[in-house]
This record gives sequence, structure tokens and C-alpha cells, in this order.
Amino acid sequence: MAVLAADGFEQVELIRPLKHLLRQGAVVDIVSLHRGRIRGIDLLAPGIKLRVNRTVDQVSARDYDALYIPGGFVNPDFLRQSAEVKMLVTAFDVAGKPIATLCHGPWVLVSAGLVRDRKLAAWPGIQDDIRNAGGTWLDEPLVRDGNWVSSRSPLDLLQFERGMIELFEEAPRRPGRRARPR
Repeated sequence: MAVLAADGFEQVELIRPLKHLLRQGAVVDIVSLHRGRIRGIDLLAPGIKLRVNRTVDQVSARDYDALYIPGGFVNPDFLRQSAEVKMLVTAFDVAGKPIATLCHGPWVLVSAGLVRDRKLAAWPGIQDDIRNAGGTWLDEPLVRDGNWVSSRSPLDLLQFERGMIELFEEAPRRPGRRARPR
């Protein structure tokens, strides 16, 4: 599976679900805008650095079974400015592949033009963006809408992790792949 992140990812929103996915046996790539490392944030303080496995221009939705977009208010803002990111996220959605996101992560879906007539949870500060894009923002710890699962904030991580794993386990695997999602 692909974790789509850039500098400014909220540390707990990437690290904790990543550990959960790895414990479940998922094969995960950190996909970003540039090579090297990306730096997280811990609220407003600088956080850890993570190694990028592949860049957006090196991957396609065909390479993965599922997509996770963590939040943080900086990370999704960088991601949503990239035409390649928007094309990648759109390809996942068009293929019906699972997409999980929380907090500010849905900004990427908004900028890709995907939220019209969709229901999702997100950080309350972006509810106007979701509504203005034709989506329905719900103030709930977990929202499932088709191939999407979303949550409001790190406070919802327990429900989010369960919902994400459930969604990802339901997804069909690429031909020739083992049962573990990639």
C-alpha cells in the first residue's frame, strides 16, 4: 500500500497507523514529492524524519492495493498543489481502490475534485472546503463512504485504524499478489 505524505505530516497520524498496518502484515511504501527524507511535525514542533521509498512520479495506482493520506495542516497543502498527486489520487478512486485519510488529509481529495456527493469526516477547520466542493462533512469519529474511510483527528485514531484495516482487507488484491495488501 502507499502512504502519500510530504514534509509537515502530523507525526502521530502517520506513525501510529503505519505501525498498525505493518503489524497487520501490510507492505507499505512512503510515497512523496521528493527523494530522501520528509520531516513530520508534532503539533507545531519539528518531528521525526522518514525515508521516502518512492516519489509520486515513480508510481501509479496500479502498483498498490490501497492508499493512505495522513493529515497535518502542512502535508496535505503541499500535496494538493501537485498535479501528479491529484492524478494519482484520482486514479486510485476511479479504480475503486480503498483510500483512507484523516484530519486535513481530505484537502487532497478536495483539490483532486473527488468529494462531490461524498461523505467524510475531517478536521473541523476544513469543513467549509468540503462543503464548498460539494461534499458532506460529518462530525463523527469514523465515516465510511464506498471505498473511502475518514476521521476527524488524532483523537479518533483507534476507530480510524480499525476502519482503515477493515476497508483495506475487503479490497481485491492485484493479480498474482499474496493476501497481504500492498
